[in-house]
Amino acid sequence: MPKTTAKKAPARRVPRKHAAGTAAPTSRQGWPTALAKAQQEGASLFESILKQGQRLEQRTKQAAVDTATAARGAATAKAREMQQIAGGTWDKLEQVFEDRVARALSKLGIYTQNDIQRLADRVDELSAAVNRLQKAKGAAAKRAKKR
Repeated sequence: MPKTTAKKAPARRVPRKHAAGTAAPTSRQGWPTALAKAQQEGASLFESILKQGQRLEQRTKQAAVDTATAARGAATAKAREMQQIAGGTWDKLEQVFEDRVARALSKLGIYTQNDIQRLADRVDELSAAVNRLQKAKGAAAKRAKKR
């Protein structure tokens, strides 16, 4: 008998599974399909994440408004209290500073604004006194001439 050779049927290639449970694409035909599927899944995943982010943002904004409203009243009262304390402290500090500067200027022999103002007031008093004396002297001279 002639020798017949039986041809074996080609072995079927079993596709490997991907992490997502899909068949591994072959190099020629599978990549475009896999890429299209990844783009679709990526887009839907992105939309889902975007919606979750928007909801979270709305809740966060509302929580911030609620917290700010509650804290505003307490903060306003505390700010007023601190302002009063700081105002009194500032006035005391200013007075201490002015006193020390005045002492330093006095030791150096430099007149302060208060010293100059007192001198100006005294000069005004003396000028008024001189004017009165001159008027009195002028009136006395006129009386003397009339006699």
